Amino acid sequence: MHSFFLHLSIADWVNDAVQSFVTRYGDSFHQFSIVLLRYVLVPLEGGLRAVPPWLILLAVGAVTWNATRRLSVAGFFMLLLYAIGCFGLWEKLMQTLALMLVATVLSVSLGVPLGILTSRSAWLRRVLLPTLDVMQTLPSFVYLIPVLMLFGLGKVPAILATIIYALPPLIRLTDLGIRHVDSEVVEAARAFGTTRWQLLVNVQMPLARPSIMAGINQTTMMALSMVVIASMIGSRGLGEDVLAGIQTLDVGKGTQAGIAIVILAIVIDRISQGYGQDRRTRRLIAQRRKAKAASRIPYRASSTNTEETSSAEDGLETRTAR
Repeated sequence: MHSFFLHLSIADWVNDAVQSFVTRYGDSFHQFSIVLLRYVLVPLEGGLRAVPPWLILLAVGAVTWNATRRLSVAGFFMLLLYAIGCFGLWEKLMQTLALMLVATVLSVSLGVPLGILTSRSAWLRRVLLPTLDVMQTLPSFVYLIPVLMLFGLGKVPAILATIIYALPPLIRLTDLGIRHVDSEVVEAARAFGTTRWQLLVNVQMPLARPSIMAGINQTTMMALSMVVIASMIGSRGLGEDVLAGIQTLDVGKGTQAGIAIVILAIVIDRISQGYGQDRRTRRLIAQRRKAKAASRIPYRASSTNTEETSSAEDGLETRTAR
């Protein structure tokens, strides 16, 4: 039965290619890992853990209010993050936040320029889109193997695996947003003699901002979804408790860490969505809320005055009848 199929295997070829790549460039990647750990990740994580929790809560509340213009949402998010501290997971929350921030910043610094180049070059788009499809559909455990061979266990391979997984939506949405800018607006800007750089910075990027911010939002969420997988290769944080809960069948421990991850995802998602809107839109939304709230007060006051007037008239009629 099995003789019907020809024998075909790419395992040896892939192993030889990866082994030669590791032999040739392993030292360079190791040096990059040391630099990223020593000068970026470790100082950031240490700084977050050294900051008093109340100050971080106030900072999150201020950023949330600036993004949403709603004090109730800011206070609610501060309460949710305070609940994570009540679970005893504040230190691991800071570790996860530092890992995710570094991965997101590196993804944005790579994804936005690549998206801009993709929107300008049809040839690059034809080459890059299938690559992005592979990056999104390939199971993360497959590319963890060469990453571990290059960097070993620890936080750096977790960051790189997160970047590979979270980068494609940002490139796609940046490319889509710039290409869908109104052609008449672009032609009008060119008619006024703008350079390609001025056209990109002053016209295309501002108009494509909602799409780019949606890409950043998706990248951030996908980076956070890699927390548990990253814990399997040596990164610390909330994913470590989820993994420990799976290994020891400790449902409560895993549930607590899972709830903390969900809370962090909700806070970051709402803040990034708020900043996805431009300032004028946020101000209009805030003004509408204020106007709606103010319109309710005179209505209540007028209804109260009407009731008082009617009761006074009834009393006057009663006295007149007597």
